[in-house]
Amino acid sequence: MMPSLPLPFVGALLLAILGARLVAGGEPGRRITPQVVFVAACTLDLVVVGLRWSTDLAAIRALQPVVAATLPPLAWLCFAGLTRPRTRTLWHLLPVALVALLSGIWTVWRAPIDAVLAVIFLGYAAALLRLASRGPDALAAARLGDAPAAIRAMRLVGLVLAGFALVDLAIALDVAVSAGRHAALIVAAANLIALPAGAWAIATTGLAPPPQPAAPMEPPQAKTAQDDEPAADEDDLAEDQAIIDRLDALMRDRAPYRDPDLTLDRLARRLGLPARRLSAAVNRRLDRNVSQLVNDHRVAEACRLLSTTDEPVTRIMFDAGFQTKSNFNREFRRVTGTTPSGWRRDRRGRGMV
Repeated sequence: MMPSLPLPFVGALLLAILGARLVAGGEPGRRITPQVVFVAACTLDLVVVGLRWSTDLAAIRALQPVVAATLPPLAWLCFAGLTRPRTRTLWHLLPVALVALLSGIWTVWRAPIDAVLAVIFLGYAAALLRLASRGPDALAAARLGDAPAAIRAMRLVGLVLAGFALVDLAIALDVAVSAGRHAALIVAAANLIALPAGAWAIATTGLAPPPQPAAPMEPPQAKTAQDDEPAADEDDLAEDQAIIDRLDALMRDRAPYRDPDLTLDRLARRLGLPARRLSAAVNRRLDRNVSQLVNDHRVAEACRLLSTTDEPVTRIMFDAGFQTKSNFNREFRRVTGTTPSGWRRDRRGRGMV
C-alpha cells in the first residue's frame, strides 16, 4: 500500500517550486523581494496546515495562527512598494505580534484568536480593495504597463483575504458549536484553495518597481500650492489644460512612452510635477488614467511602425514600449478594435503600406 501525502503538502511543494522560480528569475541583488517572501509564507502556512492535519501536535496548533497572521501584512507590502508615500514596514509587525502573544498564553487564557485573525484579514482586505478602487494611477512607482494587471491582482488578493476572514469566523462558530471538531478540515480546505490563487496572483504580476534613475530627467519647475492636492475648482481647469498641453508636447518631442520602465513618478518628474497633480489633470481633462494615455501613444507608435516598416510584430511591440505580448495585444485591440497582424493586413490590403 503506497503512503498517502496530505494535499496541503502537495500545494506547499507547488508553491515552493514557484518561489524557487521567482528567486532564479530575479535581478541580481534583488532576488529576495516581498513577492518571494509572501510565496514562502504561503508555503510555510500550507506545511503547517498539513502537519496540523496529520499530527495535530500542540506546538503546531500554536504556530498555525501566527503563520496565518503574517499573510495579510505581507500581501499588503507586496503592493505598497508601488505607492507613494512608502509604507512603514514595522507597523505591520503588530498584528503578528498580537496573535503570537495570544497563541502563547492560550493555555492560560483562551483568547478569541480566530476572531482576531478575522479582523486582521478583513482590515487588510479592505485596505487592498480601497487602494485598488483608486485605479492604476494609485501605483505611481509601478511600470505603467504593469499597473492595470497589478490592480487586478490586488482585487483578487483582497477578495482572498476577505474569504479567509469568513473562514476564521466559520472556525470560531465551529469551536462554539462542536468544540472545533471540523476546524482542521475547514482550515485545510480554505488554505488549499485560496492560498495558491493569491500566491500566483502576486508572483506572476509585475510588482517590482523599476530601478530609479540617478537624477530627474529634466529640471523640475517651480512647485505651486495647488500641486499638493488635485485641482477641483473651475479656475484650475485652465492649469489642467496647460499640464495636458505640456504632456502632449513631451510625448511628441521626446517619446517617453517608448521606455518600458516608464512610471507615473518618472513621467511626472519629467514635467516637474507631483504624480498626483499629473494624474488628476489627466483624469479630469481626458477622462482616463495615465496608464491608458501612455498606452494610447504606444499603440499609435506601433500602428506607425506596422504601416511604414516590415519589422516583425514582436520587434515593433518592444520598440513601442510594451513589455509583454498579452498587454500589447489587449491594448492594441482596445484602441483599434483589431489585432496588430490584422491591422497590418488591413492596411496593406488598402494599399497604404
